[in-house]
Amino acid sequence: MIQLNPVEARVLGCLIEKEINTPEYYPLSLNATLNACNQKSSREPVMELVEPDVRTALFELSQMGLVRTIADARVSKFEHRVRDVLNLRRDEVAVLCLLLLRGPQTSAELRGRAERMYSFDDNAAVITTLERLSAQEEPLVVRLQRQPGAREARWSHLLSGAVSEAAIASVPQYEKPSEGITERIAALEELVRSLEARVSALENPQDDG
Repeated sequence: MIQLNPVEARVLGCLIEKEINTPEYYPLSLNATLNACNQKSSREPVMELVEPDVRTALFELSQMGLVRTIADARVSKFEHRVRDVLNLRRDEVAVLCLLLLRGPQTSAELRGRAERMYSFDDNAAVITTLERLSAQEEPLVVRLQRQPGAREARWSHLLSGAVSEAAIASVPQYEKPSEGITERIAALEELVRSLEARVSALENPQDDG
């Protein structure tokens, strides 16, 4: 079973992403891989890795068979072998890449963020892909328990091992209503009812007799 540390997961996710989104610059050099890992956009969390971190991760990934080094006359370059090693389809690679780069996400988030990698017809198609990955003999993703206040459960990859209860609890709740929103909605509804009553009274004045 594959067990990636956070740096290895980031490096692998970056190689997958760049192969799909910028094939003209792929495979990646060590420096390009470092820059991709430290990107400020489309990364959660944002990392500040240094060259030795990435070099070590690439070495460990190559030992697992997930990365291959391509010797070049000027500089060595690196490519991932996830599709072959894990026998994945294009939609599965896209979903796994996003989970490696941005952590646990809902199927709706995955669909929106996967547009450049794979075009899913609808949210149900993403869920079908996730369920297929989770149903493998050695599951690659897991559906997290839906957190209080969230409208949809999130999914996490399992390439870094089983997801702990603590990790589940730390999933950001982007969809969780902010404190007091229920009370504010109730107050606004009451205000609307009051205004409607006043408008009605103005439009239908009572006869004075």
